[in-house]
Amino acid sequence: MTTPDTPLLDDALGTLARTIPGATALFHTHQLDFCCGGKKSLRTAAAERSLDTAPVRAGPQAPHGAPPAAGPGRQQAPPAELIEHLLTRFHARHREQLPELIRLSRRVETVHADRPECPTGLADHLTTMAEALESHMQKEEQILFPMLLRGFSPMVRMPIGVMRLEHDDHGVALARLVALAHGLEMPRGACNTWRALVLGLRTLREDLMEHIHLENNLLFDGLNHAQHSAESVG
Repeated sequence: MTTPDTPLLDDALGTLARTIPGATALFHTHQLDFCCGGKKSLRTAAAERSLDTAPVRAGPQAPHGAPPAAGPGRQQAPPAELIEHLLTRFHARHREQLPELIRLSRRVETVHADRPECPTGLADHLTTMAEALESHMQKEEQILFPMLLRGFSPMVRMPIGVMRLEHDDHGVALARLVALAHGLEMPRGACNTWRALVLGLRTLREDLMEHIHLENNLLFDGLNHAQHSAESVG
């Protein structure tokens, strides 16, 4: 039976994230992957996590019968503006976040190694993440983004495909990060260093997911839609 909620349940997470204000915060709360898993419908993603969709559907959503509201402020942004935002808000930010998180995690692993909730192996994992992310960002800065700023061409499809695959790898790395950090739960009686680490990890996770979402679901999908429209007109 079709209900007023059916379109919402069958919409892709990435679409909901970019068109409904507040959706990304809600997805973070329910641990729904709207960046790498942005092609999945809300129904499918919730079923995979055995989630009741009612609390999710009760969150921020477009009024029934009305077009969805503009997304997190950048739905209509031209590629050049979106790229500049990605560089300043996310590329620069990740380069600040990861070295400090590595330092904090090594300190916590050294001082609290005897505690069962110690994030053993996290510092090494963050180091690997930092190296992979730096390589990824350099490819975007030196190859993909300059190509996109010169205008869409069929040649960009291959590097976009590579970036999407690497985004999937970042998603796997984030899942491993959360597992090593015991679900990003704050340990009881945590010292200031440990508290700073957990809070920083939560921020990194949200930032990296938003970063991937903007590239996959706005920049790359937007360019694909524009190219398809141009081809259909031609």
